[in-house]
Amino acid sequence: MGLSLQKGQTLSLTKNDGGALTRVRMGLGWDSAAPVKRGIFGRAKTTEIDLDASAIFYDAAGKPLDVVWFNQLVSKDGSARHTGDNLTGAGEGDDETILVDLAAVAPAVAQIVFVISSYSQQTFDQVENAFCRLVDDSSAGSPEVARYQLTDSGTHTAMIMAKVSREGTGWQFKAVGERAQGRTVQDLVAPAARYL
Repeated sequence: MGLSLQKGQTLSLTKNDGGALTRVRMGLGWDSAAPVKRGIFGRAKTTEIDLDASAIFYDAAGKPLDVVWFNQLVSKDGSARHTGDNLTGAGEGDDETILVDLAAVAPAVAQIVFVISSYSQQTFDQVENAFCRLVDDSSAGSPEVARYQLTDSGTHTAMIMAKVSREGTGWQFKAVGERAQGRTVQDLVAPAARYL
């Protein structure tokens, strides 16, 4: 289990041996908090929640350079890859994942912000157990480095979850956890820039 971060906390992305993390996986997960509905014949049916994980790439001046989301699964520089869209949030563990090779991120990119948006415009008061976690994919066993558990429910339709930023020759991870409104990543490019 990785370090459990609170909103606003920062963690330097270094390995136990002092080397920098090079390949990371940002996993995002959630469950439906909506009441169970009874369908035909009285069967229980959980309300499906369609959230989408995305990554926004910014330069040092805060200019957006690229996005990775369900409609563009690979970044222009090839450093990041979205593994696919989960339409329900069903199942244990990560519901959506974005893989990032930090060593291959274009030199112009200073920060990568990870966001979640509700494509179906369901609000976060219908979501529970939302989290993001950073996993070290460059080490054997892919240990979890950090986890940020989201506890902020409300009528917002998106969250600015976390970011990774260049720090000298390495990177650092920060839990952001700020509310936003948006259906897709395009709606979140400007709001996310406020947390660079």
